[in-house]
Amino acid sequence: MEITAATLDAVTFEKFRRLCLTMPEAEEVETWGEVTFRIRGRIFAIGSPEGRTVSVKASLDDQAGLVAMDPKTFSVAAYTGRFGWVRVRLSGLGVEMGERLVRNAWERTAPRRLLRLQNARRR
Repeated sequence: MEITAATLDAVTFEKFRRLCLTMPEAEEVETWGEVTFRIRGRIFAIGSPEGRTVSVKASLDDQAGLVAMDPKTFSVAAYTGRFGWVRVRLSGLGVEMGERLVRNAWERTAPRRLLRLQNARRR
């Protein structure tokens, strides 16, 4: 395997897990033999510590843009892809993009009231 700056900065499942759990009120729940990351019971990301990929919630437009931008890293998720979910190959994912994907997935899933509270805290 060729080692590049992107490879050195690639997100591992443990880094992905930490990113998910830094989101307000995020929790980790094992379901269907996978690790799911949830906000108030609603899933925003899913993966497996042994796996090479994770799936994140996205809009259909974001999904199309990500797949067009880098089809080796992003693809339409099985089963949930019709709702915008994206399958992400971790070895192709940098930390900055990982943070953006997790934040966006969390924001798409969190209740509006919690989003307003978080936005007020950022100001």
